[in-house]
Amino acid sequence: MSINTRPTQTEDVHFRVIAPRPTPVPTLQRPALDIVVPVHNQEQELARAVRKLSSLLRHAFPFSARITIVDCASTDSTREVATALAAELAGVRLIHLNQDARGRALAAAWMTSDARVVASAGTDTDLDVSGLPELIAPVISGHSEISIVGRYKALRADVARKLIPTVLSRSRLFEIELLLRARRAGMRIHAA
Repeated sequence: MSINTRPTQTEDVHFRVIAPRPTPVPTLQRPALDIVVPVHNQEQELARAVRKLSSLLRHAFPFSARITIVDCASTDSTREVATALAAELAGVRLIHLNQDARGRALAAAWMTSDARVVASAGTDTDLDVSGLPELIAPVISGHSEISIVGRYKALRADVARKLIPTVLSRSRLFEIELLLRARRAGMRIHAA
């Protein structure tokens, strides 16, 4: 940090203002992956699941990544837990919605993401993050526009932004309709 000084005169008073020069903040590259974790009244499971996912992304994942927690109108302390996680962990952001709907959560997060690939996850106690590289690889490599491994989905963000406005359902049928529209559009879908 460097110091910027300038002499200042006011009537008979002479003084010097010493202030740190603004240090340019490095521009962060957009993440390669944005994983969305929609939650509703999951204060007990949320911290464990996000920490587990964050640890995997930091230590065993070869690409830059962000976790987006979408709080879907929780009435317990889920929002506070999510806010604390976003403040504590690098690469975690929070979106709050006023309605509980998984499709609405995915649409909101995917449409506002600047990542190259967007994906969905959950806070289930059986969250298996070991399959994440298998899920993401076909999309990052360009082999497919969409990838499905079990209940998890990943897709190119530009594809998400193109398809989401055409999807009518914002409920639990959102992902099914999105996949049907992708198939009709002739997009390559990898299913493992």
